[in-house]
Amino acid sequence: METESLYKVEELALKKYGIFKQSLIRYISRSMLASMFIGFGVIVAFKTGNFFYMQSSPLTYPMAAITFGAAIILIAYGGGDLFTGNTFYYSYAALRKRLKWIDTIKLWVCSYIGNIMGAAAFALLIFLTGLFTDSSVNSFLLNVVESKMTTSTSELFFRAILCNWLVCLAFFIPMSLKGDGAKMFAMMLFVFCFFISGYEHSIANMCTFAIALVLNQSGTISFAGVLHNLVPVTIGNLIGGIVFMAVMYYFVNKPYLDAEENRDLLESRGSHSNKK
Repeated sequence: METESLYKVEELALKKYGIFKQSLIRYISRSMLASMFIGFGVIVAFKTGNFFYMQSSPLTYPMAAITFGAAIILIAYGGGDLFTGNTFYYSYAALRKRLKWIDTIKLWVCSYIGNIMGAAAFALLIFLTGLFTDSSVNSFLLNVVESKMTTSTSELFFRAILCNWLVCLAFFIPMSLKGDGAKMFAMMLFVFCFFISGYEHSIANMCTFAIALVLNQSGTISFAGVLHNLVPVTIGNLIGGIVFMAVMYYFVNKPYLDAEENRDLLESRGSHSNKK
């Protein structure tokens, strides 16, 4: 059963909440780190994919998807705080009455703001390097961004639900695995699945858009296009994390978790009576 991993989810949510209560600046800084880590993944994925894109190769998306997995490894082991994963962690802890819903919403908002700030800062750094300005390097990225900004709202919404379902699983499933090698492989596999499937991740999109906006491009990429994508994608990501992860796992595991807690309570009372 996955109950052991669900206890780890609760512990992680409470640990993150502790950082938030201790220092809002530190919490937002950790959120900035997460989107910067995704920024590294975006750069390596689109730069790798661009070599194949310029040759019209069918390997363009598979190669980009494989290399984008670096982002989740950086977040998992580098200590970043990602909004999309938090939609699962905090809502599950709230369903278990370990967090208040008002605090859960505050945590979502702060991590999202931090992710935006990190994406903007990383885009500025990439712009200053001058490494991504030439059309022979950024064509694939700009093509993908234009497509994301012209996809219909309903399609973006449902792609986002499926995306965060997979992304949350990419963090959740490895919790039950032994060894860092197995954990990293599972994470990269799930990220490969969401990338190659064409699903929509709000923070990855945020980083990609920020980079595209500071590059020399045709003008078809705009702030209006960014909002057209990010609003439905963010809502879809929320539903994917809350409904398909937090609510679903809470519902299917509630009898087992309740039984374990009742058993622990009885053992605690028995131990207390024996001491008397």
